[in-house]
Amino acid sequence: MLREITILGGRKKNGEPEAVQEVTVQVGQVYSIVGFTGSGKSQLINDIEQIAQRDSISRRQILLDGEPPLDNALHRYEQNLVAHLSQNMNFILDMKVKEFLIMHAGCRGFREPGKKAEEVIECANTFAGEAIKPEENLTRLSGGQSRSLMIADVAINGDSPVVLIDEVENAGIHRLKAMETLAAQQKIVLVVTHDPLLALLGEKRIIMGNGGMQAVLALTQQEVTVRGRLEKMAGVLQGLQDQLRQGESVSLEFQP
Repeated sequence: MLREITILGGRKKNGEPEAVQEVTVQVGQVYSIVGFTGSGKSQLINDIEQIAQRDSISRRQILLDGEPPLDNALHRYEQNLVAHLSQNMNFILDMKVKEFLIMHAGCRGFREPGKKAEEVIECANTFAGEAIKPEENLTRLSGGQSRSLMIADVAINGDSPVVLIDEVENAGIHRLKAMETLAAQQKIVLVVTHDPLLALLGEKRIIMGNGGMQAVLALTQQEVTVRGRLEKMAGVLQGLQDQLRQGESVSLEFQP
């Protein structure tokens, strides 16, 4: 079982060495990746997904448990090392939700695929805006429902030790619950985000700029306090959003 990945720094867009030359993320940890558009966030997660060995445009190297991946290690992990989820992903398979999950759990070798399918749906519904029904067709799911189902499936059925999440803040899901679920399953989680709340959810955050890793900042106690305030604000906004979605009116008595 993979215990950690290490990112060895390469070069920025201008060819200069990255300021950060080594970052190690272990199982059960959540790191956020932040930076302006064009700062290199997508290239960083692409390097991780491809297990780059100084052969990408960034010249970074990815180590598995502190070592370069040997041929046998690559063979062991190449099909399931990384699960990459983005806000643009949708299901195209014309199947019912439970039918698909049973098939997937069966392919993974679980003895009771039906039970696993029920676990995934139950988990997904803890952070999906609108409940996912077992008999619903996959192609009829909303973007938020699709992302919720994918994250729950990765957490419960997936054996990928590394999970890359690319800007799920606009996917219409309870994102904090989703991240906590993945971390609880002993995954190595890296989240690309512009959301301050998600950025402060990680134990550390990688700051990107000009195509390179500029800094790695650990979460401070003051930031933990700020995160708590943001969580309360997010709860208020979620409640207001649910109220509007249910066709209710908002009065002047509303207090944020």
